[in-house]
Amino acid sequence: MHVHSLLHMHGRLHHHDLVHSILQWSALDWWPPVGWWPHPARDLLAGGTGCTASATFVLPPRAESVHSARSFAMGTLTGWDLPELADGMELVVSELATNALRHGLELGAPRRREAIRLSLIRRGSLVTCALTDPGSATPVLRDPSPFEPGGLGLHIVESISVRWGWCPLTPQGKAVWAVLAA
Repeated sequence: MHVHSLLHMHGRLHHHDLVHSILQWSALDWWPPVGWWPHPARDLLAGGTGCTASATFVLPPRAESVHSARSFAMGTLTGWDLPELADGMELVVSELATNALRHGLELGAPRRREAIRLSLIRRGSLVTCALTDPGSATPVLRDPSPFEPGGLGLHIVESISVRWGWCPLTPQGKAVWAVLAA
């Protein structure tokens, strides 16, 4: 089914049905329904939403997907005329995509579909970057030792975004998201 058809279909659902359908989707088939916004960041929408739009890109489980994710995000922001978000979004997408590839996939699992989706959702001058993966591990801000390579990705996301978080998807997977403001 084409993305626009799926989004159009969700546009006709009642609120209860829409919430129920979101809770029943796993990381393997999640697309942001029309009007989706992370619940812990809904207070940021007070005072109107302005322009709304969304774009989703499926990332294959390969290292070069991080570059593809950044390119997709930059192209989307250019199309939305939000160049002021480019530098921050590029870092956020890089960190979240890397984490999804590194911690969200079960690469040894036989014959399982492993999918990561990058979705950008615009509500006025706010853009949420959401990455879904099939992993069940909780994203954790950790304090790596001074000589440990890496481990600061979520600190970078936290410092750039207005708010970030994650939510489990049923029956499997999670969505990790960050909201950036123009």
